[in-house]
Amino acid sequence: MGVASSALGQRWVQRPFLERHAQAIADRLGVSITVGELIAGRGIMPEGAETFFRPSLKELLPNPASILDMTAGAERIIRAMQAGERIAVFGDYDVDGATSSSLLVRYFRALGIEIATYIPDRMAEGYGPNAPALLGLRDRGVDVVITVDCGTLSFEPLKAAKDAGLDVIVVDHHKAETALPEAVAVINPNRLDDDSGQGQLAAVGVAFLLTVEINRLLREAGWFTGERREPDLRLLLDIVALGTVCDVVPLTGANRALVTQGLKIMAGRRNAGITALADVGRVSEAPGTYHAGFVLGPRVNAGGRVGESGLGTRLLATDDAMEARQIAEKLDKYNDERRAIEAAVLEDAFAQVEALVGPEGSPDTIVIAAGEGWHAGVIGIVASRLKDKYRMPALVIALENGEGKGSARSISGVDLGAAVIEAQHKGILLKGGGHAMAAGLTVAADKIDELSEFLRDHMREAVAKATESRALKLDATIALSGASAALVDEIEQVGPFGAGNPAPHFAIPEVDLIKADRVGENHLRCIFKSKDGSSIKAMAFRQADEPLGHLLQTGIGRRFHIAGKLKKDTWAGAGKVEITLDDVALIGAP
Repeated sequence: MGVASSALGQRWVQRPFLERHAQAIADRLGVSITVGELIAGRGIMPEGAETFFRPSLKELLPNPASILDMTAGAERIIRAMQAGERIAVFGDYDVDGATSSSLLVRYFRALGIEIATYIPDRMAEGYGPNAPALLGLRDRGVDVVITVDCGTLSFEPLKAAKDAGLDVIVVDHHKAETALPEAVAVINPNRLDDDSGQGQLAAVGVAFLLTVEINRLLREAGWFTGERREPDLRLLLDIVALGTVCDVVPLTGANRALVTQGLKIMAGRRNAGITALADVGRVSEAPGTYHAGFVLGPRVNAGGRVGESGLGTRLLATDDAMEARQIAEKLDKYNDERRAIEAAVLEDAFAQVEALVGPEGSPDTIVIAAGEGWHAGVIGIVASRLKDKYRMPALVIALENGEGKGSARSISGVDLGAAVIEAQHKGILLKGGGHAMAAGLTVAADKIDELSEFLRDHMREAVAKATESRALKLDATIALSGASAALVDEIEQVGPFGAGNPAPHFAIPEVDLIKADRVGENHLRCIFKSKDGSSIKAMAFRQADEPLGHLLQTGIGRRFHIAGKLKKDTWAGAGKVEITLDDVALIGAP
C-alpha cells in the first residue's frame, strides 16, 4: 500500500518470509496458507514448524541441571527436608513474585511440608531481601530461605543472613553483575557465567524448574515410597503461565510450552485463587494470554501496589474457595483504587512532560517525570503509558523525604536494565536493577538531574537506532470481506501470543470511515466500509485525544488504509469480527 508515514508517523512493512517456506509449513501442519505465512513470518523454518505449532514440555522443557547452581540449591533443600529444618520463601510483590512464591508453597504442601512465606511491603521495605526481614525469619526458627524473583543484587542483606547462620538460595532472572551475593546457590539463568541459554525464563519458570530438579533427586533417592506420592507438577502450570505472561518475557522456547500447557490447566479451574480472580474479573470463556495479562494479573498486582503485599501469594496458594473469593474481592477493590491513583499520577506526569517539550514535542532519548507524593505503587504503570505515548524509554520517580523510588520501561532494542546497573556502578543510584525491558531504582532527589543526563548519554545511540528502524510490522494484507470468524479461528492456532510472538497484525486497504464515536474516557469506536459493502467495527483504545483519534474524528466520509489485530466481537456475538486499530493512513494525504 506504500504507507511511508501513517497517522502515527511510521512506515508499514510486511514481515519477510519465503513463499516456499510458508507453503511447506502449511503442508506439514495441514493448515491454511495464511497460518503457514504467519509462522514463516516469525522466522520459523519448516523443520521447526511442528514444535512451534504444537509446543510440548517433553520437547522444550530444558534440563534444570543445565542452569548453574540448580542442583546445589535442590540438594540443600532436600537436606533441609530430611533434617526437619524450617524452610521459608522470600518473594516479590508483583505477579512474577507472587506466582513464584505460591508455586513453591503448593509444591512443598504436596510433599507434606508447610513452608513460611515473607512478602516485603512495597512502601515500607521496597524491593528485594532486606537484612531485618531475613534476620527476623532466622529468629523465628527458619534455617533455609529461598528468594524468588529477587536476590541477585542483594549483597549486604544476604551477607547478614549468612553471618546469622541462615542459608539462602536465590531463584531469580534479573540481570546480574560479575560478583554474586553470598548464598548457598544463585540460580539465575541471567548470571554472566551461565550458558544454559534459558535467560528468557520468568522467575516463576526458574522456580518451576527447581521443583522439577527436586522431584528428580527425591525420586533417585527413593523418597517416593509408601504414602509419599510424587507431586504432579503439571498441576502447577496454571500459576507458571500466569507469571510468565504477566512478566512480559518472550513466549518462545520453553516459555511457549509452559504457557500453552498452563492455559489448558487454567481452563480446568483447579486453582481456587485463579478461579476466584476469573470470577470477579467476569471471565466467561477459556482464559488466554489476554485474560492473564490484563484481567488476572493487574488484580494480583494491586495488592502489592496499593494494598497488602502478600495478598497475591495467599490467593494463589490457598485451596479454600471461600477464602479465595474473599481475597479476590479485596484485590478487585484494590485494583479500582489503583486505577484512580494511576489516573491522577498519569495526568500530572503528562502535564510535566508537555510543559518541557510542548504538546507535539518529543523528549530527548528518555521520558523522565518525577513528583513529590506520587504513589510508588503505580509509577511502573505510568512509565508504561509514557513509553507508549512517546515511543521511547520512560522513567517515573516518586519522591518522598529527599529520596526517589523509580520505575522504568523500555522499548525493543534498548537494554534499560544494563543502563540502570551501570548508573549504580557509577554511584548515581542508591539501588537499582532489572532486565532489558523494565527496571527499578532508588535515587537521592539531588541526583535526579545527574541520572537523567547519564541515561540520555548512555542510551542515546541505542534509542536512535531503535527509533530509526521503527515500523509497524504486518503479517498480511487482506480484503475487508476476508476478515472472517474462520480466519480468526485459524490465527488463534498460532498462539499463545505475547512478547516474542506478537498477535498477528493485518492491513485492510481502501475502506471508508462511516462513523467515529467517542466511548469511555479516551476510546473511539469506528465503523469502516469497503466498496463491496462489507463493514467492520474498529476500536481505537486510549486514542481519542491523540493524533490518531483526531484524524479519525475529523475523517468521517474519507478513505483510509487501516491496520490492527482481528478478534471476535464477544459482546455483539454471532461470530462478528472487529479490529483493534494499531494505526491508520489517510489515502490522499500529503
